Amino acid sequence: MTMKGMLLVGHGSKLPPYNKELIETTAKLIAEKTNDYIVKPGFMSLNTPPTVEEQLEAFRSEKIEMLVVVPLFLAKGVHINQDIPEILGLPKGERRGTFQLNGKAVPLVYANPIGSDPLLAELMLKNASDAIAELKS
Repeated sequence: MTMKGMLLVGHGSKLPPYNKELIETTAKLIAEKTNDYIVKPGFMSLNTPPTVEEQLEAFRSEKIEMLVVVPLFLAKGVHINQDIPEILGLPKGERRGTFQLNGKAVPLVYANPIGSDPLLAELMLKNASDAIAELKS
């Protein structure tokens, strides 16, 4: 069975552990939902290891046919449009490239941030309901 790699990219934070735990837990949840991916979390903030660069290096020894880089960010900004593509070696405005591992090049694809999505709206409604329920308890 051929596997794909998924690098789940989070911002990281100087205030541990919340952001780190969120990204790491999300990576574990994704891995539990599918056997198609080897999932690793990586962080943009230098204060939050493992960094994106460290995880890219870790993927070099994996047996994957493709690497998908998925930012766990809501919207496009400097990290999404500039920093992450630069780390991935992608030309400006490109979302596809190659990743070198085990002496060969495999496809690399860079996903969009979450953006506006009906699932996000449902999650916000759930969070509002949870907050209201807390008031009643």
